[in-house]
Amino acid sequence: MGTFDLIEIVRGIHGFENTSTGLIVAILIVAALLVICAIVSVIVSIWLAIQYVRYNRTANSCGMTGEQVARRILDSNGLEHIKVKVTGSLLFGNSYSHYFKKVRLRRRTYKKQSVTSLAMAAQKSSLAILDKEGDRDMKSRIRLTPVITFGPLAFVPMVVIGVVLDILIFKSIGVSTIILTALGLAFYVFSFILSLRVLKTEVKAQNRAIEIVQKEGLANGEEVEMMQKLFRLYNIEYVNDMVMAFLEMVYRILMILAQGQGGGNFSSGNSNSR
Repeated sequence: MGTFDLIEIVRGIHGFENTSTGLIVAILIVAALLVICAIVSVIVSIWLAIQYVRYNRTANSCGMTGEQVARRILDSNGLEHIKVKVTGSLLFGNSYSHYFKKVRLRRRTYKKQSVTSLAMAAQKSSLAILDKEGDRDMKSRIRLTPVITFGPLAFVPMVVIGVVLDILIFKSIGVSTIILTALGLAFYVFSFILSLRVLKTEVKAQNRAIEIVQKEGLANGEEVEMMQKLFRLYNIEYVNDMVMAFLEMVYRILMILAQGQGGGNFSSGNSNSR
C-alpha cells in the first residue's frame, strides 16, 4: 500500500475530502511517531517492571525495610514530622507529598528488605529533603502541581464547551471553538513545559539518594549500580511519556486544522450551490 492510498483512506475515514494533502501527510507522520513511542513505552514499562520485581527480590545489605530506610533518612535530616505511609493506590504509588507531609511507599516495598525498597525509600525521602532546603525546582514543582496534573485534562472539555457555545449562540462552529481550543492547547503546552521541571527534581532526588546511601553505608557498590539502573529506566519511561504527550498534542492540533480546513471548503461549497 502506497502513501497515496493511505492519504485516501484517511480522507475517507475522517471525511477530509477537502483537506490538503500536506496536512494529511503531517497527520500520518505524527500518527506513525505515536505508534513508535507507544511500542517503546510498552517495552520500557515491561523491562522496568521486570527489574523492579527482580531487585525487590534481592535482599539489601543493610537489612532494612523501605519504611525503616525512609524513616532513618528523614530523621537524620530533621524531618521527623514527615510521615512514612504505605499505599496500595495506583494514583500515588511511591511518592512524596508536600501538602500532606508524607512519603508514600507501595505495599511491596514498605516492609520489604530489598534493593528496590532501598531505592524507592531513599529517592522519595530525598524529595522531602529538597523541599526542606527550598530547592528552586522543587518549589516550582509544588506550586504548579495542579497545572501539571489538570492542564492536559482541560483540553477536551474546553473544545466541547466552545463547540456547544457556537452551536447554541452562533449556529455554527466559529469563534468560541477557536478561542477555547487555543486556550486548551495553551494549558497543554504549559503542562508539558512544567513536566520538564518535575523530571529535573526527580533526577536531583535520585542523585541525592545515591549520595545518602553511600555516605551512611546503606548500600554497597553493586546495590548502588542496581539503584542507578532502576532510576535510569524510570527516567526513560518518563521522557517517553512526555514525548507521547507532546505528539498527542500536535496530533490534536493537526486534526483540528484538518477539520477546520475541510469544514470551510464544505461551507463555501454549499453556499455556491444555492
